[in-house]
Amino acid sequence: MIDVATTWQQACTALAGGDYDTAFGVLDAAMQEARRPERARLALYLASVHALYGDAATTEVGAALQEARTLDPALREDPLYLALSAELGARTRGAEAALPPQAVREAADPLARYHALAALALAEQPQAALDVHLPLAELPEHLGWRLRSWQADAEEQLGHALEAAHLYAEAAHHAAGLNRAIMLQEGAALRLQLGEAQEAQQALAQARPLYTGHDPEEGLNLATWHYLQAQALLNLGKPEEALAAIREADRLERVHGDPSYGVTLVWGQVMTHLGQHEDALKYFERALTLAQDADRPYAQHELGVALLDLDRPVEARERLEAALADPDYPYQPEVLADLAECDYRLGRLQEAQLGAEQALAQGAVVPASLVLGSVALDYYHLDEALDHYERVVREAAPQSRDWITGHQMAADVMAQQGFRDPAAAYAHAQQALDHTPESDDWYGTLQDHLKKAGDLMSSSGGRMLN
Repeated sequence: MIDVATTWQQACTALAGGDYDTAFGVLDAAMQEARRPERARLALYLASVHALYGDAATTEVGAALQEARTLDPALREDPLYLALSAELGARTRGAEAALPPQAVREAADPLARYHALAALALAEQPQAALDVHLPLAELPEHLGWRLRSWQADAEEQLGHALEAAHLYAEAAHHAAGLNRAIMLQEGAALRLQLGEAQEAQQALAQARPLYTGHDPEEGLNLATWHYLQAQALLNLGKPEEALAAIREADRLERVHGDPSYGVTLVWGQVMTHLGQHEDALKYFERALTLAQDADRPYAQHELGVALLDLDRPVEARERLEAALADPDYPYQPEVLADLAECDYRLGRLQEAQLGAEQALAQGAVVPASLVLGSVALDYYHLDEALDHYERVVREAAPQSRDWITGHQMAADVMAQQGFRDPAAAYAHAQQALDHTPESDDWYGTLQDHLKKAGDLMSSSGGRMLN
């Protein structure tokens, strides 16, 4: 006689070791020998295992649930059946799916609560998913990292990127092999979103050795690894290394699938950082053709900035206005600042100032301040211009292009003011010079500012800065 609980435990042991074939074999063999009521319960467990394959196994989950209710119609009211049905519905109908009843979310069976939580996350009910009480210790081992992954997904839906990153790190701790690598990469993506490139690269460094070359599913996931690595390197000021990473991401995508919007967009960003603006424009245009509806404003925004870099403000404005037209685009303040830059390039100083002030009020501090500094300089309001450029230096990421520009412009404005504060002018010029290549037109100008400020400090008995 088949004992269902023992059979399920044997399957869970196999799943904990990543041996799905054995798990299915155990359940299938038991189904052959069990009596009708036990077979019905085993069919539910079979549906639970199929559900681990996500969208790729909705047919198998549906078939297993149908078999369970055919063998035992009373299972239609069972919490596990209802939870699995809700998850299946959420996978096929998304936010329009029927949600698992509250009784199922509070069921004594932790497996039912797990699938209810998954259903709620898939149905875009993240807070309800997080409200399901499900201690890790109550679940079979193979579901531990998956639980944390669902909870991370729910936190991400709520906009809680840091909380989600912590949960992905915990999921990685409970996972192994490729699954661990994927969880580390999910966390790295959120760290990049939070502007924490160093932390992202640390997570990626842990993920890379987990790729063995033996798993056929590794290809596209490894492409994602290189895609994230390119972004981390770019944010750490290493565009040449980022270029090598994004090339490898593109190669792997073409071998194992199709070119993606994300890889193409990041390639354009790398080209921008390398100063190859015409090439960047081509990649951004290609990214726009690959973009889904939700991604189009991002690509339009990048295109607009690339056109600004090429000093084509009329075309840039068209792209930027297309991005601004999407009310859900999260970077609207930055688009407003870029539109203000377009107005400035077109000589519309009043419109540029009004647009930049609006962008500044909405939180786009650095790009708006750069425009406001330019406008103030054109009006020869030097003190006002200096305030804007010093704000850029305070708020921009250290060693970023905007940070360097802020230092360059602050030093230049102080020179126009007659070096009233030579020590501050010296400091700005030195910071800018340290990150300005000799081939740049600014290099000679900054050297002159540095010398004049240094001479003034020496003549007045001031202390030279290192």
